[in-house]
Amino acid sequence: MKKTKRTMSKSKHIALVAHDNYKPELLRWVLEHKTKLQSHTLYATGTTGTILNRETGLKITSMISGPMGGDQQLGALISEGKIDILIFFWDPLNAVPHDPDVKALLRIASVWNIPVAANRATANFLVASDLIESEVSIEIPDYQAYLAERL
Repeated sequence: MKKTKRTMSKSKHIALVAHDNYKPELLRWVLEHKTKLQSHTLYATGTTGTILNRETGLKITSMISGPMGGDQQLGALISEGKIDILIFFWDPLNAVPHDPDVKALLRIASVWNIPVAANRATANFLVASDLIESEVSIEIPDYQAYLAERL
């Protein structure tokens, strides 16, 4: 597939997601990085967003709960170029009923070439990077060229 570029602004749009067993861990991470995160636009799946907003006071746009379609809502935002970074503390030891949605969310993040942190260490690297507060150009699929080839 042909590629084009998309520019992420200095203020990123960051999606925050955590499976039930990892919600406390994501909350702890957000509290540790609250000062840095407050200058960005934050999104989350329903339950996670509610917890993070209540415990941190950060403004978070909440989707519906992940198992009810929130993962898919975030995936749609990624494919529209409206999410720049995905922080997803997923539970690698327990299957969840919506595993296909989780896989689809991770797949679409990869397709659209956005940074994804699946654990605390990677999330720390992302927020510590100078790129978190810089304008960044990334390669993405050239969807218009893709459509033109098929018509």
